[in-house]
Amino acid sequence: MPLKKYDKILVINSGSSSLKFMLFSMSTETMLAKGLVERIGTPNANLVYQRDGQAKQQQGIAAENHGKALAMACAMLVDPENGVLKSLREVNAIGHRVVHGAEFFSDAVVVTEDVKASIKKCADLAPLHNPANLDGIVACETVFPNVPNVAIFDTAFHQSMPKHAFTYALPQRYYDEYRIRKYGFHGTSHKFVAQAAADYLKRPLEELSLITCHLGNGSSIAAIKGGKVLDTTMGLTPLPGLIMGTRCGDIDPAIIFFLSRKGMSIDEIDNVLNKQSGLLGVNGLDSGDMRDTVTAAAQGKAAAQNALDMFGHRAALYIGGYFTLLGGADAVIFTGGIGENSIPGRKAIVSRLDALGCKLDEARNKAVFGTLGPISTETSKLPAVVIPTNEELMIARETFRVLARAMKK
Repeated sequence: MPLKKYDKILVINSGSSSLKFMLFSMSTETMLAKGLVERIGTPNANLVYQRDGQAKQQQGIAAENHGKALAMACAMLVDPENGVLKSLREVNAIGHRVVHGAEFFSDAVVVTEDVKASIKKCADLAPLHNPANLDGIVACETVFPNVPNVAIFDTAFHQSMPKHAFTYALPQRYYDEYRIRKYGFHGTSHKFVAQAAADYLKRPLEELSLITCHLGNGSSIAAIKGGKVLDTTMGLTPLPGLIMGTRCGDIDPAIIFFLSRKGMSIDEIDNVLNKQSGLLGVNGLDSGDMRDTVTAAAQGKAAAQNALDMFGHRAALYIGGYFTLLGGADAVIFTGGIGENSIPGRKAIVSRLDALGCKLDEARNKAVFGTLGPISTETSKLPAVVIPTNEELMIARETFRVLARAMKK
């Protein structure tokens, strides 16, 4: 059975009220079309669709559930005027982003009833994401009854962390009973840019030590040696680690007890730490967006400048620690919305890495915007490189790989 059987792969990222989709031709790794159905389950559901090389189209639709949303998306893919398929039968496989795979999954897997049951069991760890991810899988099974579905987990790439890195210093019974440990997230992005870094450096991934920085509204850093994760900044949840758009990152956990004794409920504290903190909490603006923070800092607003300095300080702290864990590194990689596009955001980090032999090249940094390229000086012992991520393509690649492996068995 030829591998071209799996040429056209549909990638699905299903949220609680949204469904993102992207169709790839794997023979050339070309994106054919993409889109988003948002506000599912409301009277204001909306479909955004874009065929490669054409302008975006938008239309209000009726989508009371994910199944109807998927059906509307598929209607655009086969639309006589704007579609890219003659028939939905051309879709050979479907890859799904699933946020949490806990310890059940260390790799992408073909979806079975047992796999769906395990995804459901992980819902306690990702209550806003895993149920929605499962809804997307079930919708695809209905619309594409004979097409294989593959689940790709945000946590899977980080399952190579050694036990001493993922274990919290809590009583052992909490791990034994609840599996409380560090899991890490953004694994698909970290894996994509690690592989892309190997191509850029023209060396096998197995020989490299890399520090990959996925920086956006949610941010994380990973220490990767020989293609395996040694440590990462996010934990049981995406809350710890770096300062993010609205998440606090690392704090003294006793702050939670302190606020509780001041009369705040657990839900109120949860909301503060996840949705009111980070850049939003400290920059003096009604925004957690790095772009707004940078603009305000340039205007001389002290709170915004402090937020930018805090962001750079925290990231540099982890990069330095991971440099030590790795025994040195071959490159620091920047990706994600901030990593790829924020010139001041990158400067706030790299300007603090001189001790590691990484020196910012101002001209290079200004020249790299959403593209691949170095931002450190030519003589830096530790190069800093911007590599745009492509999580959807990585999901498509993983889907193809898993199905090809299954064919060989």
